Amino acid sequence: MLRQCRKHGHFSGTNCPVCNEEGKFIMSDREAGSLGRMLALVLRHAPEKFNVEMDINGWVSTRELADSISGQRRHYHWLRGWHFEAIANADEKGRYQVEGEMIRATYGHSIEIELDLPTDEIPEALYWPCEPNEADAIVQLGITSGTRNHIHLSKTIVNALEAGHVRIDRPAIIEVDTVRAVADGHTIYRAGKTVFLTDEVPPEYLYRVGDDDPMIVDTVARWTREEEE
Repeated sequence: MLRQCRKHGHFSGTNCPVCNEEGKFIMSDREAGSLGRMLALVLRHAPEKFNVEMDINGWVSTRELADSISGQRRHYHWLRGWHFEAIANADEKGRYQVEGEMIRATYGHSIEIELDLPTDEIPEALYWPCEPNEADAIVQLGITSGTRNHIHLSKTIVNALEAGHVRIDRPAIIEVDTVRAVADGHTIYRAGKTVFLTDEVPPEYLYRVGDDDPMIVDTVARWTREEEE
């Protein structure tokens, strides 16, 4: 469930992960999940679904969105703009950004927006998951965004494995030399807590991470244990 700690803000679960306080009840897991899916739909793909206006940088009004959803779906008559702020604050991946009464998705857009995300504090290496049988070709040809607006790179090998595991049983991991890429004029944006965006990554900045890397071995072993349980 979604709750709010007086000292440490919003969190998912029954007790604050920092101080173990139970916190104030905000909404159930079912409500948070349903509203989270609607939020992702509106902010990433289709603001017109709930008749909200989105500016060129992807911002929409939380108050306008709450009014629209509660007007169309009466069981959300209690919904207010600050409920979306709670969902955003409790999101561990940092998928949303809130400024005052405005909210936007930080990545994952299929609609055209102009990114004004920060480009500083980029890690020296980022990571990208792919099908194992495609890894060597990608290292030789580079990474393109395909049907997405941007390439989504991960902060760590484990982050990339988890992102790729959604669609690939055991992803191969490509390492991106961001120091050289940025020095050569490629822009990389910070989006969320573990996700970074860029338009393309030429092959000269790419390396395949070995399948015997400890992070890959440990993560795959954990997946195997979870499947057996």
